[in-house]
Amino acid sequence: MLKILTKLDYLLKETLLGLRRGGWMNWAAVCTVTVLLFLFGLSLQTSWQLEQLLNQFGSQLEISVYLDANANADILETSVAKMAEVSKVEKISKEVAWKSLAKELGIGDLQAATQQLGNNPLVDELRVKARSSESVPSLAMQLAKLKGVETVQYVDEAVKRIGQLHKGLNWFTIWVTAILTITAVAVTSITIRLIVLARRQEIEVMQLVGATFGWIYFPFIIQGVTFGIVGGAIAWGFISTSQQFLNRLLSNQPEFIKFLANGLQLSLTQNILLPLILLGFGATVGLIGSLFAVNKFVRS
Repeated sequence: MLKILTKLDYLLKETLLGLRRGGWMNWAAVCTVTVLLFLFGLSLQTSWQLEQLLNQFGSQLEISVYLDANANADILETSVAKMAEVSKVEKISKEVAWKSLAKELGIGDLQAATQQLGNNPLVDELRVKARSSESVPSLAMQLAKLKGVETVQYVDEAVKRIGQLHKGLNWFTIWVTAILTITAVAVTSITIRLIVLARRQEIEVMQLVGATFGWIYFPFIIQGVTFGIVGGAIAWGFISTSQQFLNRLLSNQPEFIKFLANGLQLSLTQNILLPLILLGFGATVGLIGSLFAVNKFVRS
């Protein structure tokens, strides 16, 4: 146990010494990793929020089919279910729909409200789920042509635009992350190389007394990982602060904006997962950069 503690104490001291020797280059590496992880984390968070927004608007695969007053909902449900592009059909009777609407509007006496209107103002509805988002427009046209169908509605343009934005953001995230990852690895590698060079004489002495390459260079690898973890923590701090500012800004907006803001809220799992991803990604970038730097000196 004492031997392990002695080794850990040595590694900690050597790592801190290397960080002090790095000077401003340490901050260059940390800042580069921070920018990478901030943009990556912001893009990932926005991607999750767009998915939440899509769910808030309703599934882009679902079509609402409202039937004529005299239409036979059971027969139409069977016919629609047989269509190749349909994955699921759910029948909502006008009685169930009226009860649900009355509950949402806070109507206590449903019978009195029905008598006041003369009868149930709603019609039977079929909720049709398509097998793919691409087939929704053509499927909606087919459904509209069926006998007994009054109107067909589905969230088309809004969801389509959000979906396109989501896809474009994913590609943007991939390219920007790839470019900045290469940059962060390069800066981290250069920083570690400069720190190694600054301690070249000490390393030569250690080699002469029989220290192994792993024992000599492992503290430098820890330094690279430290750059990544610190960069990840700072990036998460910026993202968290930005999100809190946005939430406060949206809280004073009209109801529709608040509705959108609710759709932008991340789940508890996502809120826990995001900082872990940033720290893990940062540590990986730092590890790769330091390994590149150390590998050059080990071979020389």
